[in-house]
Amino acid sequence: MREQILVIDDDDKITSMLRRGLAFEGYSVHTAGNGAEGLKQMMSSDPDLLILDVMMPQIDGWEVVRRVRESGSEVPILMLTAKDEISDRVKGLDLGADDYLVKPFALEELLARVRVLLRRKAERPEQPTNRLHYEDLTLDLDTREVFREDKLVELTTKEFDLLHLFMLNPKRVLSRDVIMEKIWGYDYSGESNVLEVYIALLRQKTEEHGHKRLIQTVRGAGYVLRGDS
Repeated sequence: MREQILVIDDDDKITSMLRRGLAFEGYSVHTAGNGAEGLKQMMSSDPDLLILDVMMPQIDGWEVVRRVRESGSEVPILMLTAKDEISDRVKGLDLGADDYLVKPFALEELLARVRVLLRRKAERPEQPTNRLHYEDLTLDLDTREVFREDKLVELTTKEFDLLHLFMLNPKRVLSRDVIMEKIWGYDYSGESNVLEVYIALLRQKTEEHGHKRLIQTVRGAGYVLRGDS
């Protein structure tokens, strides 16, 4: 299976050059024109390597690195920048970037650095993780804590278990019967509204502070953890 690389850069010429060069080397390449779009693609595509420009509209590269690392992702990050200041390079590395390349650069050097970063990733022993992530939502199985961005969400035991089920099955519609059996351990009764009550409570707690809804109702089918409203 081809390794996937996500390039986030607002310079169309750089993006086009990297897409062609990386594809020629056998990589599967995805691109984004700004930090906000890049973060969305990170959540949906889970790339093997991130190539990231610093100076971009909406969300700059440093903020992208910070959010990626805060999400728990260990994806290798190669930063590109026109800045050649030592302080800028140190800032990127301190935030969690793995390597730094100053523009203008030779494609051959970038490809060599990509190979090194991917080789390191392949050689890195797999670390078991007890954290689940979906968009800006994080669930920690060890501490049984849930965070929306950096804010703690206080959940009861059943609310936590319900959210855990959704996060194990992102974007998959779960029927009422399946949810009731998995969480409560018995067949759903049509006259019981316990599931609706818990869904409402879970939404209320995870949507505080203006956060968008992630638990969606699919009429006649059940519920799904999905980012669209």
